[in-house]
Amino acid sequence: MSPGESHESKQSDSVTASVLRILDQGSVAVLVTLIDAVNAPANVGAKLLISESCRAAGSLGNETLERAVIGQAAEFLDSRTDMLLFQVREFAPALSDWSEAKILFERIQAEPRLVICGAGHVGASLARFASQMGYRTTLIDDRQEFVTQQNFPEKNIELVIAEDWSRAVSTALGNGHGVSVAIVTRGHSEDEQCLRAVIPIDVDYIGLIGSKRRTNIVLQRLSDDGVEAAKLARVHAPVGLDIGAVTPEEVALAIMAEVVAVRRGGKGGPLSAWRRKRDAER
Repeated sequence: MSPGESHESKQSDSVTASVLRILDQGSVAVLVTLIDAVNAPANVGAKLLISESCRAAGSLGNETLERAVIGQAAEFLDSRTDMLLFQVREFAPALSDWSEAKILFERIQAEPRLVICGAGHVGASLARFASQMGYRTTLIDDRQEFVTQQNFPEKNIELVIAEDWSRAVSTALGNGHGVSVAIVTRGHSEDEQCLRAVIPIDVDYIGLIGSKRRTNIVLQRLSDDGVEAAKLARVHAPVGLDIGAVTPEEVALAIMAEVVAVRRGGKGGPLSAWRRKRDAER
């Protein structure tokens, strides 16, 4: 350690480097910050970064507290929440010395991505809608005139001309972390090529447009070729929530609603359902 360099600054450097690595890899982690601790005021502000695999960087200054926090981190990630403030007694009541301490849990994850296969009316509407919602969007089509900068001047929409659907989709997905995929091409063949490229990659969401008959044809072809049923079961087909959508814009809304519901752990039902149930029970 160089002269004047504190232990705290070394810890901060370690956490910062780990956050940058998590974002670069497209992975997910939890950043834990000790907000208040009467029994250890010197530790307030300490940070601990916990990856999905429970690897940790930084320190809260107490190993027993850190073990409890690491255990809580997995539950926090499953909740799909971006930020929660806890008192230690809420998740580790046995730690009496720390029971009143307050700890902030924050999800660390790169901005969400949406890869859209097909730049027709629905795909184009979906790309614009997703970009407005803060999704970094990749729009792929094999028709050059459908993916021009003139049609999509938005900075967070990447346009890709697919000379080969499988290669273009695979390249766009990367490792799949934080990526949702909407397959909205113009035909069975294109749908199938895209889905075959997506299935092996661990993406967050896969949606396939079309009628029940059309989507069943594509899924059955993959099943006949030996694709595992569990992988095919992850495909949302037909894509989107049932909102009675008719226009391309409405279909895009239905698709994004389902993407967000999966990302956030939402149920997709009306928020007023609890009121109807309560009134019916009276």
